[in-house]
Amino acid sequence: MAINVNTVYTTVLSILNKEQRGYITPFEFDQLATQVQLELFEKFFEDYNQYLRMPRTNVEFASRIEHIRNEFQVFQTNNNASAHTANTYTQPVDLHRFGSVNYNKGFNSPEIEIVSARDYTEQTLSPLTTPTSDFPIAKYKQDKITVFPSVTNTYTNNDVTFNYIRKPANPVWGYSVGSLGQYIYVPGTSQNFEISDTQQTEVILEILKYSGIIIRDPSIIQMASQELQQEEVNTKR
Repeated sequence: MAINVNTVYTTVLSILNKEQRGYITPFEFDQLATQVQLELFEKFFEDYNQYLRMPRTNVEFASRIEHIRNEFQVFQTNNNASAHTANTYTQPVDLHRFGSVNYNKGFNSPEIEIVSARDYTEQTLSPLTTPTSDFPIAKYKQDKITVFPSVTNTYTNNDVTFNYIRKPANPVWGYSVGSLGQYIYVPGTSQNFEISDTQQTEVILEILKYSGIIIRDPSIIQMASQELQQEEVNTKR
């Protein structure tokens, strides 16, 4: 279940205002929430790799690996290229972690082998390794892939399908302004966090930590940092 953005914002404001320590606007909150969600999302992959390197000595490690895998696998998706120029295709705009790409002009949509410029030159020199529509290769640079062979003069975005982990949508606390100038929560214009509610405590603490920088209150930063350290210790027990 996703984290409700209004729950997080009201909790953060409640803690900040408890001792009149300051206030963050909806715009500031949205910026912090986006940054924190991306940091925690990226941490899933780091933790997953760390657990994979650990000796498999008990069931608990396996369950932790499964839990982390479930955290990011809900973002696994596939989409066609977002644009193309001849046989060069642009990856989907929400791609966060590249997985694989398939060529829809070959037999049964074969997977495209991504090669370096040097490997491409070597493969095209030999008739045995020259790419075909059933065994295509591609050079990948920044957000684009160039697919070989170039078998047709007709190209569309549907020629290739990217399989990847997408970025979570940016959290937004939507609001209207009341007659007294107050901010009123509007669910219809809001976007909840997309990471699961098991991360809610850490999300709140991380936002509080950054809020302490905005309102220039070191005690907020210290309190949130200590709570985060304890949360990390409890998680790894």
